Amino acid sequence: MTTIGVVGLGYWGPNLVRNLTENRHCKRVLVCDKDPLALERATNRYPSAVPFLRYEEMLADPQLQGVMIATPINTHYDLARKALTHGKHVFVEKPFTSSSDQAVDLISLADVQKLIIGVGHTFVYSPPVIKIRDIMERGELGEIFYISSTRVNLGLHSKDHSVIWDLAPHDLSMIMYWLGEAPVEVTATGKDFVQKGIPDVAFLNLRFASGAIAHVEVSWLAPSKLRRTTIVGAAKMLVYDDTEHLEPVKLFDKGVRFKDPDTFGEYQLSYRTGDIISPKIESFEPLQSEVNDFVMGVTQRRNPKANGEDGLRVVQVLEAAERSLQRSGQPEKIEDVKSWI
Repeated sequence: MTTIGVVGLGYWGPNLVRNLTENRHCKRVLVCDKDPLALERATNRYPSAVPFLRYEEMLADPQLQGVMIATPINTHYDLARKALTHGKHVFVEKPFTSSSDQAVDLISLADVQKLIIGVGHTFVYSPPVIKIRDIMERGELGEIFYISSTRVNLGLHSKDHSVIWDLAPHDLSMIMYWLGEAPVEVTATGKDFVQKGIPDVAFLNLRFASGAIAHVEVSWLAPSKLRRTTIVGAAKMLVYDDTEHLEPVKLFDKGVRFKDPDTFGEYQLSYRTGDIISPKIESFEPLQSEVNDFVMGVTQRRNPKANGEDGLRVVQVLEAAERSLQRSGQPEKIEDVKSWI
């Protein structure tokens, strides 16, 4: 049985607290926030949670084994480093850190301390996303040609980071999970329409060593909420709509084949249109699975499914995308994560 602390009780932290209090492997839950009202709300809802106004006091609890961090991006590194230096396992919400250098430092420190790092890539625990990975691993789609993803809505605008750092981590973590590789190059274009200096719409184009390409559109400035991904393979095609609760995944038996002419005649294209299948998707809360994976990781001393290296890979792409954005869409290379750690 473990004791886990949650720091940051704003928008997302209470969801972590709820799942920890419901987890049978978690004995005690500690909660920390510098806002007394946030602490009061948390303890009113979860009376068994032990409150702390000061982070250092929570870290000093002798029974504390792991810390889950749900605070603004610019605080992730300092809070995670303090936890690791106190011998605590850490889980950090996405994005992992504000820079690759910070991510590498945390990974190296955890390795020295023999501690684990979990990163909040919640979508890789999502039943539809896991089902898509299974479909791809079975080869049903054939060679993957491209992936196109749209994640847009009206709001919530951030004051201290761009839409790329806010929304793109979801799609980047899913795409890398599905393909089993990180991109080698990214280009990005975007614009700061509402708040000067903070882009609220961006278009990322990714290139992978396997030959696959991907396009990610993210925006805080759209008339409706869209969470839609299309995956096109040589054999079949797939659409994943995260806003569709009954049939989020649809598999299309569609394709096109090019046939070289035997003579000097015109080339031929043959189109195939077959069945549309909605595979059965398991039903469970992704966050519950993610939290349990971290708790069991702490108990068993093993890294969770989404770990520090996964977090570093996403941060690398975010940094490269920001550089490309600042350089009017110039392509930016992305190094293999192994060369960093």
